[in-house]
Amino acid sequence: MKLEPLLDGLSFGEGPRWRDDRLYFSDFYVHQVRTVDETGKAETIVEVPGRPSGLGWRPDGTMLIVSMTDRRLMRFANGKLAVEAELGALATGLCNDMVVDAKGRAYVGNFGFDRHAGEKPRAAVLARVDPDGSVHAAADELMFPNGTVITPDGRTMIIGETFAKRLTAFDIAPDGTLSNRRVWAETPTCNPDGICLDAEGGIWVTGAFTHQMVRVLEGGTVTHALDLGERAAYACMLGGKDRRTLFVITNSGSGPAIADKQDGRIETMRVDVPGAGLP
Repeated sequence: MKLEPLLDGLSFGEGPRWRDDRLYFSDFYVHQVRTVDETGKAETIVEVPGRPSGLGWRPDGTMLIVSMTDRRLMRFANGKLAVEAELGALATGLCNDMVVDAKGRAYVGNFGFDRHAGEKPRAAVLARVDPDGSVHAAADELMFPNGTVITPDGRTMIIGETFAKRLTAFDIAPDGTLSNRRVWAETPTCNPDGICLDAEGGIWVTGAFTHQMVRVLEGGTVTHALDLGERAAYACMLGGKDRRTLFVITNSGSGPAIADKQDGRIETMRVDVPGAGLP
């Protein structure tokens, strides 16, 4: 198993999402949402001044974009970028990753604290933005909520807690509320960053601060481990026409100091089990 480069020269990639035969992603230190197809052809879709991160779509095709530094959820439709919701009342750190469910509800995580200013880690609140623009606290006491997936039946959310080295699951009620919090899997070798779900219930987990990426099953069994050498993986997505192409965003490091290096890449690998669920 080996990753092959598809696109390089990124500042720091985040939020990969497969849609319309292209991979959408944020390149956040250059404030761009971009796409790349399977041939490596890239295009800039929109510039987001507040630094884009998590991406998703409502059922009507409206694109939602997390704006990190001003702690907002933006919408992009008909070529116009506008504020969808203010998240500052709940977000105690920079806003980050997101998943949008089949009903158009957006679940947005945040850092919880200012890691780069040397603040001590503290738990964060996961925000839920409903299609009417209202903002709700969906879950609390999450240690750096990050990559998030929703199972194909729409009933379970699994979220990576980067600073707790675990994947945490919730039941999703019809109105979007979360309950029955439980540990889905511990990931002792991996601080979960971006994640993606496959059709056999396995989750590919990228590992911030490590040079390893794993595929893990509920309960913690690791079926695959990928050594990235001197690089680290920060986000992933199963896409391609058969959803069997694993797209992985890698870099030589993270944080503001990495911005000028332009050392980010999107790399790919073919896998046996296709993607499933959301995103």
